Amino acid sequence: MGLLLPVAVLIIWFVVTSDESMPNYVLPSPKEFAIVFWNFIFGGADASPYSGKMLENLQVSALRVAKGFAFAGIVGIIGGFLTGRVPLLRKIVDPTVQALRSVPGIGYLPLGMVWFGVGEENTLFLISLAAFFPVYLNTQEGAARVPELYLRAGRMLGAERLTLFFTVIFPATFHNVVVGLRLALGISWAYLVLGEMTGVTKGIGAIMMDGRMLGHVDIVIACMVVIAVTGKLCDWILMAVCQVFAKRLMEENSDGR
Repeated sequence: MGLLLPVAVLIIWFVVTSDESMPNYVLPSPKEFAIVFWNFIFGGADASPYSGKMLENLQVSALRVAKGFAFAGIVGIIGGFLTGRVPLLRKIVDPTVQALRSVPGIGYLPLGMVWFGVGEENTLFLISLAAFFPVYLNTQEGAARVPELYLRAGRMLGAERLTLFFTVIFPATFHNVVVGLRLALGISWAYLVLGEMTGVTKGIGAIMMDGRMLGHVDIVIACMVVIAVTGKLCDWILMAVCQVFAKRLMEENSDGR
């Protein structure tokens, strides 16, 4: 069922470009795009500057996403649990976080360029900042809404402080944490492109900017496809890791550890 929409888009693409009334610089045909995409991934006889450049640039971009996402995840989870479980801290911190969240990501771009310059650090800043908010807010919401009945039951069984956190609060909030992480991962890829369009020499976003400047719509679309497929693959990996972690968490709690 998930293939129905992509197939429909492909059919429409074929129809729109079949009579050659659509210029290639606006939208290439699927056949021409497939040739460019293949050359982008594997290289070939084409002397294009993008020939065989997909893998090395994707590795650079994926590393940037991993760094920014990991930093945002750690800070967001810790901050979310603290403000979710400590009402006073939430009253102090939450208004500022909510205000900062209202500023669009592109609004932080000039500030990041002033603070970190054009390049790697600015890209990581944008990814980390954008990915922080969904992790923080979802974790905070889950931690604040742990049923009081669960907490009383944990205390009756002898759980206090850290034991109560790891056996009751964290498992009850884990679903919210996963939702926040999934949202943050998708946002990380989106803001990766924004950061890489501001002066880095390698990366999928840098190739997209270069393709736009030189009028290569086909390579721009190819980069979009690469990001979409990679983003979905990363989401699958994240979900698999979270499912394994949740299973182990349930097993340990059932064993009383």
